Amino acid sequence: MSESGSKKPNIVYFHVDNLGLGELGCFGGGILRGADTKNIDTFAGESLKLSHFVVEPQCTPTRSALMTGRYPIRSGNHTIALGGNPGGLVAWERTMGDILSEAGYATACYGKWHIGAEDGRWPTDHGFDEWYGPARTYDECLWPDDPWYKGERDGWSYMYDGTKEGGVTTTDEQLTVALKGSMDAEYDRRAMDFMERSVADDKPFFLYHNHSLLHFPIEVREEFKGTSTNGAWGDALLMLDYDFQRILDKLDELGIRDNTIVVFAGDNGPEDHLAGRGTAGFFDGSYFSSAEGGIRTPALIRYPGHVVPRESNEMMHVTDMFTTLLGYAGCEIPDDREIDGLDQREFFEGAEESAREGHIVWLNDEMHAVKWSQFKISFVRQQHFHDPEIPLGFARIINLLEDPKEREPVNQTFVRWWVMQHAHRIIRNFEDSVAREELIPPGAPLDFVPKRTEPESVAV
Repeated sequence: MSESGSKKPNIVYFHVDNLGLGELGCFGGGILRGADTKNIDTFAGESLKLSHFVVEPQCTPTRSALMTGRYPIRSGNHTIALGGNPGGLVAWERTMGDILSEAGYATACYGKWHIGAEDGRWPTDHGFDEWYGPARTYDECLWPDDPWYKGERDGWSYMYDGTKEGGVTTTDEQLTVALKGSMDAEYDRRAMDFMERSVADDKPFFLYHNHSLLHFPIEVREEFKGTSTNGAWGDALLMLDYDFQRILDKLDELGIRDNTIVVFAGDNGPEDHLAGRGTAGFFDGSYFSSAEGGIRTPALIRYPGHVVPRESNEMMHVTDMFTTLLGYAGCEIPDDREIDGLDQREFFEGAEESAREGHIVWLNDEMHAVKWSQFKISFVRQQHFHDPEIPLGFARIINLLEDPKEREPVNQTFVRWWVMQHAHRIIRNFEDSVAREELIPPGAPLDFVPKRTEPESVAV
């Protein structure tokens, strides 16, 4: 099949759940984790490989940041949405799905959305033509195994299926451990069908593909059991590697490889549960923590003829994906709201420096740190999910090139209080933005619209 006649690039965002920086071969894992991730590693050689791609410590905040280009504390999605708390985006928010759909893209979301679990907040309410996945997250498949759980009283979790025109319906597929192991094959089947239909219709497409791995419980399809040297965890890495390659192979088959931006990225640091503990590799930490291992995850971007393949330790925040991908699609970035994402196209295309100098690190609604250049100014220390949060009193300034695992005590070699001016500038800029536009509170009603205060004009 010939390349699509559209000049707009297709976009595939392959989102991996709870992917630590130390899992893949191209990031120092692979065979050290009992699994040769040869397909992803080959893809890395064709891509911009980011070792300083920063996300949020939890999946709901990261997915909100990606979809809106805004810090999740702005949208009220700065903590995970659990059962009984639908949370999610208000109708006022504009997502990548909304904007690309308005620009003529076919749009599809498969897998976990986790930024809204009720009518008005589903993916199909935010620009996606179709969606299939769970309402919230995957560990709900363990509920029926709990002897104290009664589904008739406590509710069941199911898979959902829907379209923009027809709405979202509950399927008869109960979310079980067995289904957790097999659902990614269905995501892939639907994704490939969606791409085929889009090419046949000569429409550019946005595929938001959310793989269930490496979220616990670690379950794989029968054909992958026992294929690694590291039990279920290694088997899961091999299945992830295989499933991603199937998407790449379909792009080749459809003749659209060169006109498709493919992003492979995680949503937060690794699992911390003993049942499926991951690794942050070079860094320390896990998801639900503000340590580097909790907020750095692999990111690979391929766009032949545009993105220059190489490895970079330049900082990029997940909100930048919103702005950059929309820029490649020729879309205008919303100017009626606070957008935190920066346009990284020049960096993607070969510039040595990223457009970003720093950002704020929140855990829930507490500011844990500010990052600037290679420095991290920490106000609260928490290395792993189950560690206590320790207020530091005096800010702790860490040079991550010298101390990547954030181990050194306060009495460091150099007294680097000069770094604080940069942290204060980043904090002031955020505070100024909040003065312009109020934060949306968690659990805000669907029709909530934040108040904006336009700056007063200065007489000349």
